[in-house]
Amino acid sequence: MVAFCTSHTAAAQEDLLKLAEAQDSTREGPMQATFKGTRLVNGHTVETNGAGALLFLISHRFGALNSGAYTFWGLDQATIRLGLEYGLNDRLTLGMGRSSLEKTYDGFLKYRVAYQKPAGLPVSVTAFASTALKSQNWLNAENNYDFAHRLTYTYQVLIARKFSDRLSLQVSPSMVHRNLVETPTGETNVLAVGAGGRFKVTKRTSFNAEYFYLLPGETADAFRNTLSLGVDIETGGHVFQLMATNAQGMIEKFFIPQNGGTWSNGDIYFGFNISRVFGVKEQKKW
Repeated sequence: MVAFCTSHTAAAQEDLLKLAEAQDSTREGPMQATFKGTRLVNGHTVETNGAGALLFLISHRFGALNSGAYTFWGLDQATIRLGLEYGLNDRLTLGMGRSSLEKTYDGFLKYRVAYQKPAGLPVSVTAFASTALKSQNWLNAENNYDFAHRLTYTYQVLIARKFSDRLSLQVSPSMVHRNLVETPTGETNVLAVGAGGRFKVTKRTSFNAEYFYLLPGETADAFRNTLSLGVDIETGGHVFQLMATNAQGMIEKFFIPQNGGTWSNGDIYFGFNISRVFGVKEQKKW
């Protein structure tokens, strides 16, 4: 009798497990954690903060590797950005930051337009818009510049797909509008396409790559495309990102339209991002 009850209970549990697996395999909820953080390397990912989540981000880039032994191959030099990002809701994130490069302040909005779903849309889509303000004094004080000349605007559509637990890819059509250009014939609107991905190596580490291609024009002739390689390490509530890149700037204003560094010449900047999330209010669970 006991044996019969035991076998019957085991069979029932097995049937319930199979039913749960079947329900999970047909679940139509949104795909979660396409990327580990809100940054791939330099550029933004499709990820937004959850409602009430406050993210504090420290971004740091050393000097160029080819600067030589006198600067300890760039380690004596530093460029830093401090940023805050807050999830107004599960789709909309507001962010702001300040970079030491050109003493630049920036603010941005990210809106999650659509989520990838197993039985629905095959990609996630996020709209991104930012404004950057250069507060550094003009080199030539006699130049009759207006306040508007300090502003640069960036617009992006971030499109990503999580192909498996290990692999996620993203493409980022971008436009940077500059109110002040380097030359009289310089392009006010610079078009570029970013592409990148993440490959999960272990449960807490991944390898990331990112490339921004400038569409043909004067800017593409005068400046260089940005290539960045990085490693993500998750440690509890922190995400620690190590990277090497040929761009010293950490916002779109710098690494898309005005990057002069090349990997072949040793213009390689080692750096890191450290992010920490604080729960201001309870987040919604899917």
